[in-house]
Amino acid sequence: MSTDRLAKFSIGDVVRHRIHPFRGVIYDVDPEFNHTDEWWESIPRDVRPHKEQPYYHLLAENEKNTYEAYVSEQNLLPDETGKPCRHPLVDELFAGRDAGRYRAHPRSSH
Repeated sequence: MSTDRLAKFSIGDVVRHRIHPFRGVIYDVDPEFNHTDEWWESIPRDVRPHKEQPYYHLLAENEKNTYEAYVSEQNLLPDETGKPCRHPLVDELFAGRDAGRYRAHPRSSH
């Protein structure tokens, strides 16, 4: 029997971190943790998320910087500011915004 569960968020959703002051656009989803053990173990044990949940790749931003982040589902909330994300890769990966979420570029028919 599969223990997989559906991800709460989707590609193109704008989310914010539950604890840390950053937000971002989801550009990929892993059904379970898919990063290095060194990365996971670098998170303090008392706040380390469990591996058996979706993890999201974000084009992230805080007040000063843009970067990419890998975040567990338990640490994300919907971003309700309505502000566009300023990460420079947003225009490369997405075709624009509709109702607060980003649309993927249409696939070419080659």
